Amino acid sequence: MSSTSNATPEVGSLPQQQKRVGLLVTSELEKALAECNALVERISKDCRAKNLRFSHFLHNVKVADPRPSCLFGLSKENRNFSPSDVQRVTKIFRNPLFFANGAGSNDIVQGQLGDCYFLSALSTMTTAKGLVEKFCVARDEQVGVYGWIFFRDTRWVTVIIDDLLFMSIPKFEELTTDEKVLYHQDKSFYNSSARKGGKSLYFSHSGTEGETWVPLIEKAYAKLHGDYASLVGGCGVSTFINTKDILDPDVFWKNELLLATKDRLFGCSFESLDGSSGGYGGPAVNGLIGGHAYSVLRAVEYRDRRFVVLRDPWGKSGWTGPWSDGSKEWTEEWLPALKALKHGFGDAGEFVMEYSDFLDSWEDVERTLLFDDSWVMSSQWMQFTARPAYAAWSYGDISFTISIPALTKAVIVLSKLDDRYFLGIFGGWSWMFDFVVFKKGSKELVAQSHVTRFNVRSVNVEVTLEQGEYIVHVRIDREINNQYPINKSGTWDLRKLARVRAERAKSMSIASNYMPRFEFAGLNTLPVPLDVLAGQDLKVVEAKAVETEKQLQAAEAALKKANSDAEAKAASPDQTVPKVEEVSDAADDKGEKKVAKNCQHEAKPKALVVTPHVQVAGEEGNESNTDGDGNGDANVDADNAPSSIAAKDLVNKDAPAEVGGNNADSEKKQENYFDEYTSDTVVLGLRVYTHRDAPAVISGQLREKMVRPMAYASAAL
Repeated sequence: MSSTSNATPEVGSLPQQQKRVGLLVTSELEKALAECNALVERISKDCRAKNLRFSHFLHNVKVADPRPSCLFGLSKENRNFSPSDVQRVTKIFRNPLFFANGAGSNDIVQGQLGDCYFLSALSTMTTAKGLVEKFCVARDEQVGVYGWIFFRDTRWVTVIIDDLLFMSIPKFEELTTDEKVLYHQDKSFYNSSARKGGKSLYFSHSGTEGETWVPLIEKAYAKLHGDYASLVGGCGVSTFINTKDILDPDVFWKNELLLATKDRLFGCSFESLDGSSGGYGGPAVNGLIGGHAYSVLRAVEYRDRRFVVLRDPWGKSGWTGPWSDGSKEWTEEWLPALKALKHGFGDAGEFVMEYSDFLDSWEDVERTLLFDDSWVMSSQWMQFTARPAYAAWSYGDISFTISIPALTKAVIVLSKLDDRYFLGIFGGWSWMFDFVVFKKGSKELVAQSHVTRFNVRSVNVEVTLEQGEYIVHVRIDREINNQYPINKSGTWDLRKLARVRAERAKSMSIASNYMPRFEFAGLNTLPVPLDVLAGQDLKVVEAKAVETEKQLQAAEAALKKANSDAEAKAASPDQTVPKVEEVSDAADDKGEKKVAKNCQHEAKPKALVVTPHVQVAGEEGNESNTDGDGNGDANVDADNAPSSIAAKDLVNKDAPAEVGGNNADSEKKQENYFDEYTSDTVVLGLRVYTHRDAPAVISGQLREKMVRPMAYASAAL
């Protein structure tokens, strides 16, 4: 999540409490932490009883496997990674330490993976003391099991990994004769020198020898999104500020950059330059590389000069301009500034720029706020079908109604799903959207989102709202996704495809009106949570599901009648329409269908930690999603233990399987499966952050028909 901060405080604004910036405690976060701890403890106990180290067989890293599930994506093509071996942490490092002296920006060195946006985000997060240390919830380093928590879309996710890491240095037997001679034909000497330490790793490593948290968190983030290949390329989900758009550099310095590491984090970048005229690739700008993410560590004023300290995740100090290490500006008079800047010459990847050079060199500044527990979050997600691509670019497909109980500063965020795991099968369109906010019944614009680039995951606006109801109208735009693998499904790994499709279904199922596209035998995509099945045979589970479906059908009929009666009474301005807390299929007087969902908020303080794209311990913000009862859901890795997803939150919403699924219609649908997902289906969510004493209530409205999800929840009771 990201937000735009006003230059000066407004009425209703709340000061950040620095002591509470971080991964705060809420009921759903506490549950996720407890489950992660219990899961690691169970795995550790089981491994010790069997005298085995932990190995996640479903997320293997065996190089001998021609299709290692954690390395490559769906396609057999473009497999550019070529690690030579895999070893455990205890074999790679002589004296491994998870944290040597806590997490620091100089710990992070990028490897052969193009995930600079992720590592740059990690670097900025190390500036918030103690924050990174909280990502790894539990571990048993002797057994080799590590438990992490992340926030993805609306729920906490537990990720369990082993300590097997890819190596860049081959085995001694794989060397040529000449290469072996360099090591005196001595295998032990070769292994103890070339195949030891962080620099022998294929992907990222720590700049502190023996420290292990960097490659392990990268592995956990890769597992969260399916594989290492899914992490290639990206940008933060922060607010993007184009330096050319800054009206007053003094205001930006005082109200933004000087607050770096206090209640906000910054990154920066610029597009790669065209070097074709010189016959080479994108040229560097005073040592800086285009298309590469850098971290802003701090901003400091010293003797009337403004300095910004930055870091390159490659661990190389590339800046060669003024105030670079050893430059002519560092006279004896200015050397004391190094202490104020907390910088030393030769710090791996760290460099200093003057503020004026900072603005001239970078095109985009990415800013992410850290929210403390004075904020709460409410959310509503909906699935809808956009109008055809050739239709008018217009508002009117989707809207939200926000009810605000008291004056409050609010951050309104419109977001699509985190689709990195299943990007290859999510359709042939790249979506963009913006929104406007009106007070209900008024034509005066209250706020409008600011869009700076195409295909970002979220757009937002910060605004002070008075008590009342507000309408958010959304406008959708699209362009062809050139990376969508049209007609390449024949090259896909079907085993991998099943897991990718399941992740897509789970992500889409957060929509209150989720409706799967395929309702025929053999293509049920949502996995049944193990908690639903635990301790019950299939006959019992099925009987409960059938009974629940009957109850839902009866409830739907009652809702239709109640809504029809309510809308009839709404013709009179003196009548109050009852609040509908479930999906409604009734039409209003404009032919629209309405969806209302219980307010997703809790009166108690929320844990809101907004991070860059990494979204470690909080994808798109470390907010916690709760229902009206204050109960959240934590999605625990089901490969290792029973899922902790509550059955009420992850119901089996796929349509019931057809008996005799080999009929002609099913076969025809299966043949068109991949083509059909080049679709107009979009899942969008609105999150509203407000003061904890003014939690928002959100409902949504669509132009298309709202369909109630199928029920499977009662099987867990």
